[in-house]
Amino acid sequence: MSDEYFYGVTLSSSHPVESWDPEAKAEYPRSNKLLIRQALLGPDAKPDELNVVQVEAMSLQETIKIPVAVLKAGEQRHARLDIEFPDAPVTFTLVQGSGPVHLIGQHLLGALVEEFEDMEEMEEEMLDEEEGDDSQFKDEDDEEGEPKGKKAKMSNNAKGKAPSPKKNAKK
Repeated sequence: MSDEYFYGVTLSSSHPVESWDPEAKAEYPRSNKLLIRQALLGPDAKPDELNVVQVEAMSLQETIKIPVAVLKAGEQRHARLDIEFPDAPVTFTLVQGSGPVHLIGQHLLGALVEEFEDMEEMEEEMLDEEEGDDSQFKDEDDEEGEPKGKKAKMSNNAKGKAPSPKKNAKK
């Protein structure tokens, strides 16, 4: 069984740190993935104050801390993040500013995590196939005697006749 839940957290001067760690809770025994889609600055944020959200998460070999959003009322009130966290724990910290900054995303549980990964793999394969399709058309052009990268003209000339074939075409 798989589930998808809305995830949202608000960071502010009174609540500057929030951790996501479903593996520490018994009610989430399945695989988990957190997707953060956006960071939004609340309407009551102080004008011209920088609000910096930092994330602390596990990389391949070590824990890293890095800012993921810098928001300022009057300039940038939201940021599209589209960040995936396959491993818990993940800690979000408002390291500068008083907020409020809202982080919005999805918490994927169980088989849905695998389905999401399969969907990503399918998209990559489709992109690879589309790139491969270009070479297929080039090969077809070679077989017709046209030089690589050039397509045969399909339009009629001024007299309504198709253009004559090139005399120096490769065979």
